Amino acid sequence: VLVSGGMDSLVTAGMARQQFENLAFLHLNYGQKTESRELECFYKIADYFKIPHPRRKVIDVTFLKQIGGSSLTDEKINVANVDLNNPAKPTSYVPFRNTHIIAMAVSWAEVIGAKKIFVGAVYDDHTGYPDCRPSYYAAYNELIKQGSQDGSIRIETPIIHMNKQQIVQAGDKLKLPFEMTWSCYANSDVACGKCDSCYLRLKGFKDAGLVDPIEYVKA
Repeated sequence: VLVSGGMDSLVTAGMARQQFENLAFLHLNYGQKTESRELECFYKIADYFKIPHPRRKVIDVTFLKQIGGSSLTDEKINVANVDLNNPAKPTSYVPFRNTHIIAMAVSWAEVIGAKKIFVGAVYDDHTGYPDCRPSYYAAYNELIKQGSQDGSIRIETPIIHMNKQQIVQAGDKLKLPFEMTWSCYANSDVACGKCDSCYLRLKGFKDAGLVDPIEYVKA
């Protein structure tokens, strides 16, 4: 299970646990501005699911920060406030990030004998991320089939067609600890409440009739 430390990866992990007992968690540090908080959340979520330490892996991929081009990794680019009417590519898009991350997941899956890679991707018109489209994962599964020693490994995206309200409701039904997650793109201490990710998270909780358990500068 790819576990960023966010609410989507938490719910995806909960769904994976419903199907499989023997999970392994993978986290990537790619030089993002909230890297320390996301890593802290990863360990908390791994503790919650009682993942054995040999099946927790953290990989450094800070070359994505060297490449830049994203407000998440480049200090010269500010994290933008939410603007859902802007048709332009969001500044938070990290070029080709998911492809790098999943490639490492496939490598580790081959080593430990995993057959499924669970990814908390969400296909949402608000995001504009090309590496969250269902067609992208269909193409990636074909790549794994052609390019890996074990061609039977498959990516699973159980929440890809869900909106944030449905994701919150699914997590609440599973009694998952949303307080252990982090979604803010800008801050590591108190969530800004103004970036795309904070807005969509807050809206998801509001639409679900629930209260987001983390603290915000401005909700």
